[in-house]
Amino acid sequence: MDKSAGQKRAAHFLFPQLDPFDQRMLDVGEGHCLYVEQCGNPAGIPVVVLHGGPGGGCSPAMRRYFDPAEYRIILFDQRGCGRSRPHASVEDNTTWHLVRDIEMIRETLGIDRWVVFGGSWGATLSLLYAQTHPDRAAYLILRGVFLMTQAELDWFYGGGAGQFWPDLWARFTDLIPADERSDMIGAYHKRLFSGDLSLEIRHARAWASWENALASIDHDGPGAVAPAEYARAFARLENHYFQNAGFLERDDQIVANVPLIAHIPATIVQGRYDMICPPTSAWRLAERWGRAELKMVPLAGHALSEPGISAELVRTTRAVQRQATGLGF
Repeated sequence: MDKSAGQKRAAHFLFPQLDPFDQRMLDVGEGHCLYVEQCGNPAGIPVVVLHGGPGGGCSPAMRRYFDPAEYRIILFDQRGCGRSRPHASVEDNTTWHLVRDIEMIRETLGIDRWVVFGGSWGATLSLLYAQTHPDRAAYLILRGVFLMTQAELDWFYGGGAGQFWPDLWARFTDLIPADERSDMIGAYHKRLFSGDLSLEIRHARAWASWENALASIDHDGPGAVAPAEYARAFARLENHYFQNAGFLERDDQIVANVPLIAHIPATIVQGRYDMICPPTSAWRLAERWGRAELKMVPLAGHALSEPGISAELVRTTRAVQRQATGLGF
């Protein structure tokens, strides 16, 4: 598929760009301050957007999946990334800090219940937030589901995805001595937290490149080199979380705890050919969650911006908009 044509088709489904009506730095404790913004209708349906990574940061494009006349859109940069400070820090930065931060944002903004929208790691965090605060999530919209299991980490960092992209896998593994390649997350961890800035940036760019190259179904190999500051924050945070198994109590915790959110309606949008988060995770989640509807998008990969993914997400936000009264908004 021609990338420019695909981007034009995606743009057809998105709402016009809009500027925030409120931007602030929120002190959440432990020395962390989060960038938080609000866009759209201040009296609209509140929705919190949880970005991926960990460490990806939010972007203006994430506002465009919601009708600005109908939604009050809240975006923020999670600890250590984007415009939040301190940058690239993993101190006091765990899944449970992030869950607490989301709840602090809700309370600070005076929101009772909201729609929770997240993709990839953002889907992981959406599920964990909802399982921790099931009375605060009115609806979940999830994309490219990642359940933070060892099987998923083994797929992406243990050579599973590399069987489909051996050339790109070789670029990722070649920076690591052969005797350390049985644990790529651990090997990169040593280098991303080495204290040698140039070494950290070199490995951070390789880490980010491996993931970014596989995000879209129509990619044709490694893209542009990521800016050093972005790559270092993204890679350090993602690696920190994966090295610690997402700070969960046990493997497959999210699926085991689906009964906690059984009453919450949800839509799961999943690319059929997602190489980063294979569809089996979305399938397993939907099978256990009676109120979740799975939308499998053909000829789509992982990226939020893919035409089929964008179209389905916008259809979903419009459908939720029509259900606003029944959801208590």
